[in-house]
Amino acid sequence: MGRETYDRRGQDVGNIVALEHVNLRIPDQLAATAFYVLGLGLTRDPYLMVGLDNMWINVGQQQFHLPTGRPQVLRGTVGVVVPNLGALIPRLAAVRERLAGTAFAYAMEDKHVVVTCPWGNRIRCHAPGPEFGDMTLGVPYVEFPVPAGHAEGIARFYRTVLGAPATAVTEGRSARARVGRGQELVFRETAESPASYDGHHIAIYVADFAGPHRFLAEHDLVTEESNEYQYRFQAIVDPDTRRPLFEIEHEVRSLTHPMYLRPLVNRNPSQTQRAYARGRDAFVPGME
Repeated sequence: MGRETYDRRGQDVGNIVALEHVNLRIPDQLAATAFYVLGLGLTRDPYLMVGLDNMWINVGQQQFHLPTGRPQVLRGTVGVVVPNLGALIPRLAAVRERLAGTAFAYAMEDKHVVVTCPWGNRIRCHAPGPEFGDMTLGVPYVEFPVPAGHAEGIARFYRTVLGAPATAVTEGRSARARVGRGQELVFRETAESPASYDGHHIAIYVADFAGPHRFLAEHDLVTEESNEYQYRFQAIVDPDTRRPLFEIEHEVRSLTHPMYLRPLVNRNPSQTQRAYARGRDAFVPGME
């Protein structure tokens, strides 16, 4: 009896099991509500950060965290999969007047919609597709521009320090690190100088919590010992030479963190009072 063979490496997730959120300070919670909830059709977390000085926005199993403060602009682009790309454009058009005078903009490019938030953050919205697996609502990637010649060292950092499957791709001159099922961080080389880093951050969950911390602590890279379940670091360095390559704060969480696999509520943005359909309040994959 013959046996089929498989490349088992294709199913490896690696040590980083999830990219959980992107954190960006914003100065105006009302404008953020108009953009993220009304425009993008996403859902405000109904249970946590429900006051006037912070807002968590659910995107499938991921989130945007939006505390009030001086606006931060991510150096790069957040990729978002939405269930119905055709319905996105009318929603964005409906908030255009409300967000007049800000950096808000949107445009259809090829097979995706590029959206700019009121403070300049770029979000690339995609329809579900084979390249995103079974994700119909979520954050499949965050992409950063990095200086030329840095991609290989960045890939080495994620492989060696964080235990993530990571490769440097010659074509396109980029590094790709797998950070969960169907999720990756992309570092694309550019000739342009990166903007100054303003403190925005991403959050990841890791299976081996102590191993990365050991390397980071030995090289004075830990920026915060948050609690027993979490620490932070900011600098990505070449593990061979210690050469600084890029800055993006990582909030690193263990799988014993109380919020790991916390269920998130996602609404169906097509549901309206005027055209109400019973039983269709919540987002269900494949509904739209």
